[in-house]
Amino acid sequence: MRRRKPPAGAVAKAPVGLPDPLMENWAWQDRAACRDVDPELFFAAESERGLRKHAREVLAKSLCGTCPVRRECREHALVVGEAYGVWGGTTEEEREPALHARRH
Repeated sequence: MRRRKPPAGAVAKAPVGLPDPLMENWAWQDRAACRDVDPELFFAAESERGLRKHAREVLAKSLCGTCPVRRECREHALVVGEAYGVWGGTTEEEREPALHARRH
């Protein structure tokens, strides 16, 4: 596996609750089906509601369904407590019970 140089300004120490900033911890993202997709597909605009939000989430989750690192992505979202967006084929609402259980 080829190691990439961290971006300028990368943190040397992860904030509390986040995994250490080792490239090995993030290498799965290089294999993600979404790596070249506009992130707006996975995150709701502040005003987005109802059918529009649901349709965007269905489309995002369908891409996740083809992803070879879906499990790693979902686990990452749970470990860091990701409260927004579609991660590993799950929406924030779908992750909430697992996030709540991890907090208690």
